[in-house]
Amino acid sequence: MSASATDPTTTDAWARLTELAAGYRPDLRGALADADWVRKSTLQAADLHVDLSKNLLTPDVWRALRALAAEIGVEARRDAMFAGAHINSTEGRAVLHTALRQPEGAVVMADGDDVVPAVHEVLARVYAFADKVRSGEWTGATGRPIATVVNIGIGGSDLGPVMAYEALKPYRQDGLECRFISNIDPTDAAEKLSGLDPETTLFVVSSKTFGTLETLTNARLCRSWLLDGLGAGVDRKDAVAKHFVAVSTALDKVADFGIDPDNAFGFWDWVGGRYSVDSAIGTTLAVAIGPERFAELLAGFHAMDEHFRTAPLEQNVPAQMGLLNIWYTNFLGAHTHAVLPYSQYLHRFPAYLQQLTMESNGKGVRWDGSPVTTETGEVFWGEPGTNGQHAFYQLIHQGTRLIPADFIGFANPAHALKDGDVDVHELFLANFFAQTKALAFGKTPDEVRAEGTAERLVPARTFTGNRPTTSIMAPALTPSVLGQLIALYEHITFTQGAVWGIDSFDQWGVELGKQLALQVAPAIAGDRSALDAQDASTQGLIDYYHQHRKA
Repeated sequence: MSASATDPTTTDAWARLTELAAGYRPDLRGALADADWVRKSTLQAADLHVDLSKNLLTPDVWRALRALAAEIGVEARRDAMFAGAHINSTEGRAVLHTALRQPEGAVVMADGDDVVPAVHEVLARVYAFADKVRSGEWTGATGRPIATVVNIGIGGSDLGPVMAYEALKPYRQDGLECRFISNIDPTDAAEKLSGLDPETTLFVVSSKTFGTLETLTNARLCRSWLLDGLGAGVDRKDAVAKHFVAVSTALDKVADFGIDPDNAFGFWDWVGGRYSVDSAIGTTLAVAIGPERFAELLAGFHAMDEHFRTAPLEQNVPAQMGLLNIWYTNFLGAHTHAVLPYSQYLHRFPAYLQQLTMESNGKGVRWDGSPVTTETGEVFWGEPGTNGQHAFYQLIHQGTRLIPADFIGFANPAHALKDGDVDVHELFLANFFAQTKALAFGKTPDEVRAEGTAERLVPARTFTGNRPTTSIMAPALTPSVLGQLIALYEHITFTQGAVWGIDSFDQWGVELGKQLALQVAPAIAGDRSALDAQDASTQGLIDYYHQHRKA
């Protein structure tokens, strides 16, 4: 890969897009009257049916966006990623989360080695472990089978597994519960451990380096809880070995903690935390849904990978959606992006996407170290429909900010219920379809008047419309479809980062706060010299804490 990043603002396509944005007057009513426009704007990627027709686009804009991708070399950078090039330039690493879902026998090279055999060796060990826990063969220190698996991690080691665990609830094994501890707030551990039986609880500690402050603090809390609960009659070393496993490559630290290194599942430096749910980081999920379903999840990831890798740009859904986000962010002034799943099981999906998108593309320098010349990143947010309709949709419909929104729905529900003769899932989807239509079409003052509305209320009841949405549908929320959705947004994120010329795979921005926390902690604990070294504001906050903390 080139050592320098192309400045997108210097391209002919960027100039053309600037020109198009200046003269653009959206008319979604007119666009959606054209059946050919809708047909050409509706794409298929694996099992995902994606309707882009309600976006603020014209054929000229699409052509200019694709020209921008060509001038920047998005497809070449995509190919370099799949080939194992070190596109994570600040850390000198390949970016090969896509290798985690390659079928056995595929070949993916990284630094001269085929990584696929190692991926499947770890997968086989994870699957064997999952089967032992699910069958009851794995027992705790007192010989009882495991009833609860507690995942201890943070960031990508938590957000992915917990999101997928919630999303795939219908596929979980009965009688086997998973809980997730992430926050260093002791309330998190206390609440998640509440009501559990130490004899039937197993912990999965997920930390690549086995040095993450929050994860190791919570792991020690859980180890103390376990040993206190099991009592003096149990061998402490044996108890930790039977109730703790690790997802880590730091086997010496794993052993020091008391975990048998044979019960540690590793992954590689070419797997970023926020791209790791399909690695051994998903061990807790594999226990919950079983190896067969986890394999289906991986197959879904791979199906979207292949679509992104091989589909021409005009039919490539992740690439098109990434370019569309460039249009909104850099040319139409959007700052946020809503993701609105019409599935209660996906209630953690927007939170998962926050890390994926904002940790990846929240950068102010390009991969060559030069400052960016454009806005980068968007604030991703959202909640499931229809809850959001009664909360923040007002802002999307009638507010002054442009908020592109992705609506996600499924033809078949996990639970088919009726309210009398009414199919409740159909009523649910009616809200999905109506919201995207209302956002696109709006309601004119004349239409409001025709309803008999008093003239003084007409402005308040007028909807401007031309609020952009993308509709994503699938037959059902299966493990495969979930994998496809995750990979879709991974590759959307990649496309945007490639255009902006930033390294979407490092996260130096999370490090400074961690470093300063270690400096501030002694001051909070009472070290006067450490307190004196703090700024006046921080000193004041620590003084307040000391005055109000009860003994």
